[in-house]
Amino acid sequence: MKGEAGGDTAMKSGMTPDPSNPYMASETDMHDKMMAAKGTDAAEMWTRKMIEHHKGALSMSEVALKETDDAMVREMAQKTIDMQTKEIADLQKMLTDEGKAAQ
Repeated sequence: MKGEAGGDTAMKSGMTPDPSNPYMASETDMHDKMMAAKGTDAAEMWTRKMIEHHKGALSMSEVALKETDDAMVREMAQKTIDMQTKEIADLQKMLTDEGKAAQ
C-alpha cells in the first residue's frame, strides 16, 4: 500500500497520514472496528473483537508482503496470513454455532 499511508481511515480518526508508516491505515481500521465490535455478552464481544484483530493482522501482513524484501519478515507475514485466516474461520464458526450472525 505504498502511498496510502493512512488514507481516509486515518483522516476520520483525526490522525495525520504519515508516509513513513505504511501500516497506519491497517492499524486505524483495526482499532476502529475492534472498538465497534459488540456482543450480547463477554464471550460474543471477545469473539467479535478478536475477528477484527485478526483481520487487522491480515491487512498488516499484506502490507509487509508488498513493502519488504526481507525474507524473514515475508515468511512470518505469510505464516500470519495462513494462521489468522484459519482462526478467523474458527471464530466465525464459534458465533454461528451459538446461533449468532457471523461477521
